[in-house]
Amino acid sequence: MMSMMQYEWLTLPLGVIGMVAAWGLYLREKQRCETEACSFVGRRMNQVMLGFGTLVIVIALLLKIFPSWTASILQSIA
Repeated sequence: MMSMMQYEWLTLPLGVIGMVAAWGLYLREKQRCETEACSFVGRRMNQVMLGFGTLVIVIALLLKIFPSWTASILQSIA
């Protein structure tokens, strides 16, 4: 993991772009299935995985943008 920390400038924006693209594809497929009245296979699992991925990206962004704020929150929890 430490070897990837030096490439955080690359991996974090790629993660954000990937998550935005995944949400876009999900919403487009959802709209298509609602229009054609077809069944959306794995709809609940897609929602859970997109939500989890978004949570991970948001936490990574908060740790990168507001390090002192997140550090004080983590210290108060522990």
